[in-house]
Amino acid sequence: MTINDVKSMVSPDFDFDAYSRQNGDAYWLASELMDLLGYASMQSFRKVINRAMIVLNNLEIDISANIITMTSEDGTQDYKLSRFACYLCAMNADVRKKQVSQIQAYFIAFTEAFTQWVEHEQAIERVYIRGEISEHERQISGVAKQHGIQAYALFQNAGYRGLYNMSLGKLKMIKGIPENRSPLDFMDTTELAANLFRITQTEERIRNQNLKGQTALERAAETVGKDVRGLMIKNGGTAPENLPTVQDIKEVRKSIKKTHKKMLGKDKK
Repeated sequence: MTINDVKSMVSPDFDFDAYSRQNGDAYWLASELMDLLGYASMQSFRKVINRAMIVLNNLEIDISANIITMTSEDGTQDYKLSRFACYLCAMNADVRKKQVSQIQAYFIAFTEAFTQWVEHEQAIERVYIRGEISEHERQISGVAKQHGIQAYALFQNAGYRGLYNMSLGKLKMIKGIPENRSPLDFMDTTELAANLFRITQTEERIRNQNLKGQTALERAAETVGKDVRGLMIKNGGTAPENLPTVQDIKEVRKSIKKTHKKMLGKDKK
């Protein structure tokens, strides 16, 4: 799909700026964006806003400068959203809703002048899942230590060995990952989601079975990894080690932050 194809998806009568308000800088109300995206209630739309907040945090962009909680005139909770926050909400919205496609197309067309790639939804999702993995890696590290892990690197390697049928070192070599980088930084959303599931389920197994000691925890990590591997091969037909690497997530973050900077400049008073 070319950028012209994307632009053709946006109705010529659609004017996103017509919904903006001014209070120093331009902002949009979440309650109005919610309607534009086809959501029936703020309760359901709040999940989209929460995901946008997580992405902002993962990008190390000030949340309070982009999303501000407020109380509307009728006493209900609402949010002031920057254009960039609206962009993140649109990219995290339910794509099954027909209204979402048009708003996403508007933002993709809008940001084309600032970015060289159009896989916006995938990029935002990668940043979101990668951040979730980092958070759960911190959690499972603490749990593993509480349950008797002495060599965390061996425990971590066991999980990779189960999922990829090889050690972490060999996986890096096969996929051409720099020695000082995590392979997670070069995975697409499918592979990242599989690793997130592997990590969270390993933690659940340790807690629920109250496993203790290095050997037991390594065995649990490898077993869960093998289970996830089996599901990936069964459902997708491809072993995880054969999935291609994608653009370094550091570059993806830079591109998204560049979009944020350009949008911020446009809407400053």
